[in-house]
Amino acid sequence: MREIGKLLLVLGLVLAAAGAVLLVGGKLPFRLGRLPGDIVYQGRHTSFYFPIVTCILLSVALTFIFWLISIFRR
Repeated sequence: MREIGKLLLVLGLVLAAAGAVLLVGGKLPFRLGRLPGDIVYQGRHTSFYFPIVTCILLSVALTFIFWLISIFRR
């Protein structure tokens, strides 16, 4: 029963953090997915977009979240 409580606590914190990001997201001076360092190429008939910096930022954030979850599961 204690494990379920920990899981619900972590899920609640993750949902609260996601909600805070969505609330504050419109007020930030940058848009996630259009950060400086993302690769954009626009040719005559083609366009290529690779959000490398956004991918790195999301990777760091998810690594931190999963690290926190692993601490609570011990």
